[in-house]
Amino acid sequence: MRVVTWNVWWRFGPWRQRREAILAVLAELRPDVVGLQEVWADGDDNLAGWLADRLGMRWTWAASDTPDRWRGQAGETTAEVGNAVLSRWPIVDRAVLRLPAEGGRDDGRLVLHTLLDGPEHRLPFFTTHLNPGLGESATRCGQVAALARFVAAQRGEGPLPPVVTGDHNAWPDSDEMRLLGGYRTAPVVPGQVLVDTWEFADPSAPAATWLASNPYVPRSFALDLRCDYIHLGQGPGTVRSVRRAGDGPVGGVWPSDHTAVVADLDFDAPA
Repeated sequence: MRVVTWNVWWRFGPWRQRREAILAVLAELRPDVVGLQEVWADGDDNLAGWLADRLGMRWTWAASDTPDRWRGQAGETTAEVGNAVLSRWPIVDRAVLRLPAEGGRDDGRLVLHTLLDGPEHRLPFFTTHLNPGLGESATRCGQVAALARFVAAQRGEGPLPPVVTGDHNAWPDSDEMRLLGGYRTAPVVPGQVLVDTWEFADPSAPAATWLASNPYVPRSFALDLRCDYIHLGQGPGTVRSVRRAGDGPVGGVWPSDHTAVVADLDFDAPA
């Protein structure tokens, strides 16, 4: 199973050209399931739906209830913002959790859960986007705690472990990322461990998903940082490979201000 997570930078910059670049990267990757953050929708025009139609995938999305900040920054007046899932398999259930923002700015962050009807078993899949402020680690810890409980509540009784994707806006060694994993500190939900798949990456592979070389990255925060993640729960799943993608121009334009993360997973659950 090939899993991708990608923050696609809403409708900032040359978004029409960028969505073609995003499509080209995903078409080459041929993922089975994709978690997307900063997806836009304007009336019947939805980036996730546009991608799904061209990739031959199913899709669903969840909109933030406070899109005004995004509209103001991009000069937009009608477009919404949210998270989405693309899947090669039927999406048989979904749920949405609005994340808390205590101590930070409340701009409608959420988690989207989907239950995917895979070839042999159903897969609980999640995508999210946490608060971005440098000083909002405590806020993100609260959001991670809510996310972890939501994963535990929605994962169901099937044999496959949950897969959690997202832009967490946090360094790998931060309090919030250790808390989410639950294997470098006490887990939020007793016994629930979510392993960062990048632990299995080639140590020599470039890891940053926020790149100083990307022209869309603000010069005031131009550094190399890994802040986009795919986590795999404990269970009959293994990480075969993990890498980044969309980390350079496509057709003369960078697809997003973030790179994608791609993980190839194997599941050996009993039939």
